Amino acid sequence: MHPPSLLPYLLLPLLPLTTPSPSPQTPLSPSPLHIFANPPPTSPLAIHLPTAHDSAILARRILHLSSIGTLSTVFPPAAPAQLESRPPQLGGAPIGLMDYFAACAPAPHDPTLLAIAIATSFQNAAAGSNVSLSLRWHPPPDAPPPRDAYTYSPANMPRVSLLGRVRAVEEEEGEGEGVRECFLGRHPDAEAWVPGNRIHESYWARLVVEQVYWIGGFGDRAYIGWIPVGEWRGVTEEEVRGARLVGEKGWEGGRVGRGVGAF
Repeated sequence: MHPPSLLPYLLLPLLPLTTPSPSPQTPLSPSPLHIFANPPPTSPLAIHLPTAHDSAILARRILHLSSIGTLSTVFPPAAPAQLESRPPQLGGAPIGLMDYFAACAPAPHDPTLLAIAIATSFQNAAAGSNVSLSLRWHPPPDAPPPRDAYTYSPANMPRVSLLGRVRAVEEEEGEGEGVRECFLGRHPDAEAWVPGNRIHESYWARLVVEQVYWIGGFGDRAYIGWIPVGEWRGVTEEEVRGARLVGEKGWEGGRVGRGVGAF
């Protein structure tokens, strides 16, 4: 006698992988949605992945509404011993510190910084470090009640990291373009450290953005990945003003092609 075949039993775990198409009466669950690609145009799903341009607009709105971020740099191989006593072997180690910024004309896509010469971040930048500024969206205190446990989950909030280099703003440009007024409008307390103060040597600078990495929220309904710098710089002020982020008045999450934001 031959032993009974095990093939039917081995195939049983595979059966749930093939499910019948839902009938018109079967409600479609909004989670999970499509990953890495939009559903076909005929799909009844209401939420489509936003484009890189949509995401650039939302990222620029975060920059427009925010004023504090994490500025990250890398320590140089040799420490400036005359300024501080650093632990040994810090060369190449990254460090992220809170810093002020403002989105000021004529280049609101490149965050304006008040660079304090003695500050670690700007010492590292002056020594050749590349720089990143990381921002994340915080829903406003008057945001409407959440739709579920994930509406305002930090994991579902959009965030962006701007990578580039620090460039000093020429004195004539800093005064002529109203950089001082713009920056102090967001940070009145920074008046004590503006260029020419009696406390620290300082200068106006911009983070010239060269790369943009975006996480729009959960990956089945938001764009995650690199945003072309041309898209980042090409966003108009009108688009920024018209966008809405999670929890803002007028936000309609889940609209076609808009993911976490509405326009």
